[in-house]
Amino acid sequence: MGDAPAAFDPWSPDFVADPYPAYAELRARGRAHYFPASDQWLVPRHADVSALLRDRRLGRTYRHRFTHEEFGRTAPPPEHEPFHVLNDHGMLDLEAPAHTRVRRLVSKAFTPRTVERLRPYVEGLADRLVAGLVADGGGDLVARVAEPLPVAVIAEMLGIPEGDRRLLRPWSAAICGMYELNPPAVTARRAVDASLEFSAYLRRLIATRRADPGDDLVSGLIAAYDDGESLSEQEMISTCVLLLNAGHEATVNATANGWHALFRHPAQLAALRADPAALLPTAVEELLRYDTPLQLFERWVLDDIEIGGTVIPRGSEVALLFGSANRDPAAFARPEELDLARTDNPHISFSAGIHYCIGAPLARIELAASLAALLRRAPKLRPAAGPERKPDFVIRGLRSLPVEV
Repeated sequence: MGDAPAAFDPWSPDFVADPYPAYAELRARGRAHYFPASDQWLVPRHADVSALLRDRRLGRTYRHRFTHEEFGRTAPPPEHEPFHVLNDHGMLDLEAPAHTRVRRLVSKAFTPRTVERLRPYVEGLADRLVAGLVADGGGDLVARVAEPLPVAVIAEMLGIPEGDRRLLRPWSAAICGMYELNPPAVTARRAVDASLEFSAYLRRLIATRRADPGDDLVSGLIAAYDDGESLSEQEMISTCVLLLNAGHEATVNATANGWHALFRHPAQLAALRADPAALLPTAVEELLRYDTPLQLFERWVLDDIEIGGTVIPRGSEVALLFGSANRDPAAFARPEELDLARTDNPHISFSAGIHYCIGAPLARIELAASLAALLRRAPKLRPAAGPERKPDFVIRGLRSLPVEV
């Protein structure tokens, strides 16, 4: 196992536009590759990524077992503290026993019934958004459908008043900038500012819901109680931010990436239009696999691990390459092909193990609703111009996708 090949360059626009040839080279060269530029071990194969997501020798944090010094890492700069307080109290960045407690309590509020109750709202909103796009003869699919749908849904779920919802997407985008590799100082400043503003907003919303509970997720988080335990205010704030960020960033990108893929595979799009009822369930899963919205997920190595004969020592960081794993020929037949009828599809776009995406059922409802509405109301939907891609690699998607009907 050597260093990652030069083809792996997450800051290159050409690589971000199509990372899949570099992934194929990584998989062919071995199971783990050191990448000096981010001081991480890249893991490209499906079997390894899937196993490591479930391996408790790795963690999203190390602070439950080690100090920064004991782990051989430097503490984040003090000026970044508001971001880390917000991020580190969400269940995505907790490990047991804190993760177990928080996820159990959040699950009491975020139930299958809660999600299913949103289905008519999701489908109705998708239909209205697509109707508006069609009435205008087309437009930017990202701005008109892909973005507003999941943002409105999670805001509805949290009980955020409609007049405040315009604040959510900019806050989320600023915070998510910190999940890219080696974010620059300006990105960190924006994330800190957004963390402070979003936290203050949610603190006020939680106070309002304490005084006057409603039928919303924030009220449910306040009421969640189990074995004498409840969520702290910071855990509630961090949970709300996590649900917003994770609950729409991936869906926005999956929708835009998905349509971009469909436009490049006209025979598959024609098959979907011919029989949407039959193909829609597998199409959602295949689009999530084919062009994965979250390309990379990081884990700290808490105890030495060995991958393919290479020992990766405690204190290292591994970058699990979801996008590569989802194109691994060892796990998928003809992985480079878009096959909307694919049934054997063990994609890991929602992660796995204890950090499996709690919002996966809602994301699937949203993706199916927007796909169905566009297929029904815009049966001749086609690109009006080339897409504009965002520069980000980890949370990878399009800034715009102009279409006409």
